Amino acid sequence: MKYLFFDLDGTLTYSDEGITKSIVYALESLGMPRPDEKLLRACIGPPLTDGFARYFHLTGEQNGLAVKKFRERYHDVGWKENRLIEGAKEALLALKERGKTLAVATGKPTVFAERILSYFEIRDLFSCVAGSGLDGSCSKKREEIAAAMNGVRASAHESAMIGDRKNDIEGAKACGIFAAGVSFGYAEEGELARAGADIVFDDFIQLQQYFI
Repeated sequence: MKYLFFDLDGTLTYSDEGITKSIVYALESLGMPRPDEKLLRACIGPPLTDGFARYFHLTGEQNGLAVKKFRERYHDVGWKENRLIEGAKEALLALKERGKTLAVATGKPTVFAERILSYFEIRDLFSCVAGSGLDGSCSKKREEIAAAMNGVRASAHESAMIGDRKNDIEGAKACGIFAAGVSFGYAEEGELARAGADIVFDDFIQLQQYFI
């Protein structure tokens, strides 16, 4: 496969600290109590509006305010409360050297994704970074993958999406491309298999060896 599309949170970086602290900040701003850790982790991956609606039953104006308060904290400090997953950079370098075209397809707003990739000094390895818009546009995984594919002019039969949550797998299926999962992210046990992942990798060594 020539074109490899990577999710960001839980696939390239461990971003749970910044995301969960920003969710708590947003909920407390609305006078809501701190949720348990399992519920907070479930919010990592899907679009913010979907997470606030599904897990905290926020709709309309309240949902919009929660997203605004989340981004308020995330913009200042949350995006840095993050770390690159072991082996990620080495695998990306090896894949790039073997002629693979790499891109990012993430539910995170593009502006934050670009900032994080640059912070970890891996932005130059990617030919395209496709995320959501701050206005809520391009918030579905299939839209982000399609945007990344268009950005590098990828053909479906030569493409693979790599991610840690079911929305990554479902988005890949919707775009007609190979769907690879990683077990070291934020998915619940069995989530990737139930979503129909074509393969699941336990670390970046396995991933690199498979695609090379």
